[in-house]
Amino acid sequence: QPSRLDVDYTRTMMGFLLFQPAPAHIGMIGLGGGSLAKFCHRQLRASRMTVLEINPHVIALRREFHVPDDDERFTVIAADGALYLQQAETPRFDVLLVDGFDHEGQPAALCSQRFYDDCFAALGDQGVLVVNLHSDHPDYPLLVGRINRSFSGNAVEVMAVEKSNAVVFASRGPALSPRCVNLAHSLSGLDDAARVQLKPELARVAWEMKDLAGGG
Repeated sequence: QPSRLDVDYTRTMMGFLLFQPAPAHIGMIGLGGGSLAKFCHRQLRASRMTVLEINPHVIALRREFHVPDDDERFTVIAADGALYLQQAETPRFDVLLVDGFDHEGQPAALCSQRFYDDCFAALGDQGVLVVNLHSDHPDYPLLVGRINRSFSGNAVEVMAVEKSNAVVFASRGPALSPRCVNLAHSLSGLDDAARVQLKPELARVAWEMKDLAGGG
């Protein structure tokens, strides 16, 4: 089942569906094993996806990991994600997923204030940024602070089930509020198996955000 999300934090990252259930263009920094890319390509049929991966060896393994071939809906670009966002011709994204790690952890270029400012600029008016961070890293509070600065405080943290990862959602559009969430609508574009898999996690994300927002 190559398109199934087996790692808990990847299901948490799909919480963007609560705010962008049918994004026209998804950007992703960090291909890795391709779980999120494969899931989005299979489930969000109306979405175009651009994946940025700096490591050519990771891209070379895409066939072994059943990552789809490039087509009109899906493109993997060998590029430094941070530098890509600085280009004047960078396309606007409705959702931007950041899950970029190497053998030393998260590269400095993918967690600087400039980077998060560039993420904000790369999003459309209703765009949502989703960042996977290690919650036990000493710099975790600093990085969350940077995201909040770039998005004028319109960001929330949701701990993944296993607690070692935290997913930060930030929006260029309206305030991220659980009052705006319609779970059924958020899941409506998925097939039955994906709905069954994601419904408990999206409900948990919405509940966690409710607590962070100080009530329903």
